[in-house]
Amino acid sequence: MAKDFSPEQARAAFRDGLRVPTSGFSVGWTQANLISLPREHAYDFLLFAQRNPRSCPVLDVTEPGETSASLFAGDLRTDLPAYTVYRDGRLVEERTEVTDLWRDDLVSFLIGCSFTFEAALLEAGVPVRHIETGGNVPMYRTSRQCRPAGALSGPLVVSMRPIPAELVATAVRVTSRYPAVHGAPVHIGSPEQLGITDLDAPDFGEAVEIRPGEIPVFWACGVTPQAAVMQSAPSFAIGHAPGHMAITDARDSDYQVP
Repeated sequence: MAKDFSPEQARAAFRDGLRVPTSGFSVGWTQANLISLPREHAYDFLLFAQRNPRSCPVLDVTEPGETSASLFAGDLRTDLPAYTVYRDGRLVEERTEVTDLWRDDLVSFLIGCSFTFEAALLEAGVPVRHIETGGNVPMYRTSRQCRPAGALSGPLVVSMRPIPAELVATAVRVTSRYPAVHGAPVHIGSPEQLGITDLDAPDFGEAVEIRPGEIPVFWACGVTPQAAVMQSAPSFAIGHAPGHMAITDARDSDYQVP
């Protein structure tokens, strides 16, 4: 089963054309968001991430043109299930590999992903709806602007999981132990306070059912860099398709604090 795949097995499956959201894949292995930008924008992005650590926790950075990373022994051009391609801030295509688009000046950043703490949530008895349904987590642009850096600016993006009211404190406690992969929620309940008007219409991913007695809980999301690309319009960028992550060679436990 996919949850038992090693990182090598998962990456091989994606390289062979498997295109699925990766929540629940390779349990115990850390998943990461990808954003690859021309070298001329790399410092701005590092500064953007430093100023917005909840949404952009950097796990690894490549040298320009490199196609693997210390945390990712696979090929960044082929070994994710799906990619997004941006030109001048516009999403121009989604594809399953980007080998022909790769450039010698691209600097790739692996950004922490909240999928990393989902196994811990499940172990603590907290349901994760999109895993239950086999779908993708819902993600929303918010009305909160991140701190800008150089040429980069953009809104905070959040992921949402509906949590039974009596388990919200447990979800906060569990996820707060993973600060390198977004950590504790940034908001609980009242989506309108984030500028979210319709939970059934996420900007990325898929809507999930919120059942009676459940509260929407929001975590900072590693799609925030792509929202910054859309707002700031650098000439070129490659990202992961939201929810279709890089499965790294790091362990979830590497990012758990006492």
